[in-house]
Amino acid sequence: MASLLTDPLFEISGLGPPPDKSFYYFAVTKSDVIWRWWTISLRAVDRYSRPGELKESHQDFLDDSALQSKVRMVFGRQNLQYTKALCQGHYDYLEHLSDPLLLRIINYLELEDVGQLGRTSRRFRQLCGSEEFWEQAVRRRCNTVSAEVASLALEVGWRSIFFTSKLQLQKLISRRRLKPEEQQEEQVSDTDTKAEKSPNESSDSDQTSGSEEESHPWHYPRAKPWH
Repeated sequence: MASLLTDPLFEISGLGPPPDKSFYYFAVTKSDVIWRWWTISLRAVDRYSRPGELKESHQDFLDDSALQSKVRMVFGRQNLQYTKALCQGHYDYLEHLSDPLLLRIINYLELEDVGQLGRTSRRFRQLCGSEEFWEQAVRRRCNTVSAEVASLALEVGWRSIFFTSKLQLQKLISRRRLKPEEQQEEQVSDTDTKAEKSPNESSDSDQTSGSEEESHPWHYPRAKPWH
């Protein structure tokens, strides 16, 4: 499995913490640890200093407390711990998979599992809530996705499309086809119809609306996508 990982396994670069203005590069490959620095200083003694490089084996880095201290100071304790784990052979394979490949894998999960996965890390939270994920989810669960549905998704989002029933979706698309003046007439007509209802009818409608709301596909995770 380790042979499938790309090289370098980890790399990061940036300026040192103030007042240090030097530039640093740190990388862990499959066989070495690389530490490079470019001294940037107003002091005359550093004016003609050249960039430096230190290359060590994984085991040498694990024994080099001085270099570990520099890595922690410049790039933080979390990056130090992660790179030490790499040098010990503890690889995070998911971390090295591309976003498109992870999205393809996530789409095979049940929605409840996707919700749990999104709580495990910032990266998975972003992937599980991304438009790319919900678009793939819609396309996987439907035979075809019309151009009108895709256009509506640009306005309301693919997640909304996924959790909208087929009947409601057709209604939204029909409304989008109307001209602005026709949409206004339809809204006025709906308002007049509601005003003409008797109190009993309104009560019955409210009860019906409440029961529909409980079973509405927006209520995650009991939602079932339209087909």
